[in-house]
Amino acid sequence: MRIGLVTEGGYPYVDGDAGLWCERLVRGPGQHEFDLYAFSRDRRQEKAGWVPLPPQIGRVRTAPLWAAEDDGITHGRRARRRFAECYGELTSVLAAMGGSPGDRAETAGRDRTGDEADRFSRALYGLAELARDEGGLAGALRSETAVRTLERACRAPGASRTVREARVPDLLAAAGHLGRALSPLTVDWYEDDGLGAADLCHAAAGGAAALAGLLARHFTGVPLLVTEYGPHLRAHYLATDAGRTAPAVRALLAALHGGVAAEAYRRAALVTHGNAHTRRWQERCGADRAKLRTVHPGMDATGFTEVGESPEAADPDTLVWIGRIEPAKDLVSLLHAFAQVRTREPRARLRIVSTAIGSDGAAYLSHCRALAAQLFPDEAEGPHTVGDNPVSFEEIGTPEAPTRAEVYASGAVIVLSSVVEGFPAGLVEAMFCGRATVSTNVGAVVEVIGGTGLVVPPRNPRALAEACVALLRDPERRVRLGAAARARALELFTVEQNVAAFHDMYLEIVSRSPDRRVALGGTDDPLPFATPAEAHLPGSWTGLPVRGADPPEAGAPAPCQTPVTTLEVSG
Repeated sequence: MRIGLVTEGGYPYVDGDAGLWCERLVRGPGQHEFDLYAFSRDRRQEKAGWVPLPPQIGRVRTAPLWAAEDDGITHGRRARRRFAECYGELTSVLAAMGGSPGDRAETAGRDRTGDEADRFSRALYGLAELARDEGGLAGALRSETAVRTLERACRAPGASRTVREARVPDLLAAAGHLGRALSPLTVDWYEDDGLGAADLCHAAAGGAAALAGLLARHFTGVPLLVTEYGPHLRAHYLATDAGRTAPAVRALLAALHGGVAAEAYRRAALVTHGNAHTRRWQERCGADRAKLRTVHPGMDATGFTEVGESPEAADPDTLVWIGRIEPAKDLVSLLHAFAQVRTREPRARLRIVSTAIGSDGAAYLSHCRALAAQLFPDEAEGPHTVGDNPVSFEEIGTPEAPTRAEVYASGAVIVLSSVVEGFPAGLVEAMFCGRATVSTNVGAVVEVIGGTGLVVPPRNPRALAEACVALLRDPERRVRLGAAARARALELFTVEQNVAAFHDMYLEIVSRSPDRRVALGGTDDPLPFATPAEAHLPGSWTGLPVRGADPPEAGAPAPCQTPVTTLEVSG
């Protein structure tokens, strides 16, 4: 198959989100070809460059989300009228959808959710068709006409109370944000020489990536698969600065992102998620349960195999915490819990190993070091010996903690104390290592560990301490839990599992969406893939030219056709 993979702020950029996942997906099913369509997050990301590309990628096309450059296109009277109609309809829907349910109650009169979704999709695709016909839309989205159209929509009787309170600076800011969010409408990716040439479009995120997939489906009928390891709409809510962004602007943007998410869930052939938390968001935004599939993030277990097969190497008195230093990890509660552990198990030790430090992590780390010094004064065996603190703060890559696997190997129990957590990758690594775990019940923790570890409420040092003591005092139970955890992780969370799941979905989607643009042997039978398997074998099977192949010389035998790797960069 030929897969059009669409990313947003991720692969193939060096500092892209979910880059490792996409890299493994592309390299995994060797029988597929991938064309990569990437939206960049900012100028710094573009300057950082790309990671080395595997041969499975045929070409790469990029476009910026952070800057809508003027395309220099001047619309005629008819095009301007079309733009005003479509943009007016879109902003009217956004103005009605924006705000809280209480804001909308006074103007709704009845449930208009279905009607608004249809109006939203008609306006969205109408703008996309205008951009295709006229060669661009960037200038129109930044024009005075766009601002005045948005103002009329916000002042109309059907607008929510929050949106009606927008002032002129708010309208200017909202028009700019909407123009950038709608920039995928203006790229030239949706013809037969772009995403239209793919058997399937795989949007590796919501938002702009899903919008590009929707447009490819609309223009060329390419089936769409949407993958979200974190719901884009929730990420938008968390990223919006409530103190610096006016309520009307936030309401309009939230309505746009919510409308795109709902449309993507409605039109996609399948929608995947990595955990139940993301699935609940997708269902709340209108995703059909019949289309939802759980595909856990794939992680490489190779580096942890040796540790997992030798659980006896652990220090029976050592607790290990490993992760990114930031307040959300709640190391303060962990230190207070360990103080209670020490009163019952005086030989216990705690290793706090950082893999990175967040933006506000340096100050938090200093606070934790001071708290550890206060809770655990250096203990010396005699008056002439140096004291030893039972809590150590270390970093990955130092002689004390050279690799993650060796850190996990040193602990009898691995502890996770977070108050906020998405998919706990560190917990999965501990499971690969066959270690018993104690975790707080946040994010996807329970879903990941199943019954192979102990779970306690967050911000509860007493419960955390009791669970740690229970495992420190029961080595046989630790071994049983560790073995069960390793078996579960190898079954559910490996790269192989992840790649196989997507491969099966590719086959399922394409089998239900055959490509009828080319007939086999002059018949009306559908061609299931853009490049059929027989195209890679010597000889002529269909009498049709192989896509991308050069004609053979006169009298020469037909060579074995192989895919040609090319690199095209636009934008």
